[in-house]
Order: sequence, then structure tokens, then C-alpha cells
Amino acid sequence: QVQLVESGGGLVQVGGSLRLSCVASGRTFSRYAMGWFRQAPGKEREFVAAITWSGDNTGYADSVKGRFTISRGNAKNTVFLQMDSLKPEDTAVYYCAARTTILMATTSGEYSYWGQGTQVTVSS
Repeated sequence: QVQLVESGGGLVQVGGSLRLSCVASGRTFSRYAMGWFRQAPGKEREFVAAITWSGDNTGYADSVKGRFTISRGNAKNTVFLQMDSLKPEDTAVYYCAARTTILMATTSGEYSYWGQGTQVTVSS
């Protein structure tokens, strides 16, 4: 099993920034891609960003492209989501996810492990 723990969420004003972190522990099998998803009240969970094991390739939802940046730490078991120019529609619970392959994915069903989520609230 792999455990994922997110941190860094909070309340921020429109146009502000937050940096989310996710640390993986437990059965840290050789290589895995990671991603961020979010779920707003009354809505389905949606893809935000993903990164390959190596960190060389990333992908973003159109709604966050140019504002959010996903990256991995040097130890590879940590992933970050830098969120800038935040908007009220970014308000959601943000989840970190990991999949047992080096390639990234954009659908939630392709991820095997999930964190508990961290709340991000953007006030106008």
C-alpha cells in the first residue's frame, strides 16, 4: 500500500497563491506517476494536473493551464502543485493521486492510490 498525505490548502483571496504538497509513503514501489484532482461541492471530481515519474512531462486541465504548475521533489516521493492567480471557481477539495506506472494519466480511474484531500477556498 501507498499512503498519500496532502498539505498546504487554506483560504486565499482572488488573485492569490497557494502551494500544495503531497508526500507518498509506505510501499514505495519503483516508479509511479502522480496527479492532482479536485472536487467542488455538488460536482464530480475533475483532473487538474499530472506528472510522469521522471518529472520530464506534465499535463494540465485547460481551466488551470498557465496558472498552476505541478512538480516533483528530488526524492520523487513528493509532488507539489503551485497555484497562482487563483479564482473563486478554483475552490474545491484537492486530492493527490498515484498510479503504478511511470506515465501520467488524466482520468481518475487510472490512479490506484488517493490522499484524503485538502480544502482550498478562494474568496472574492
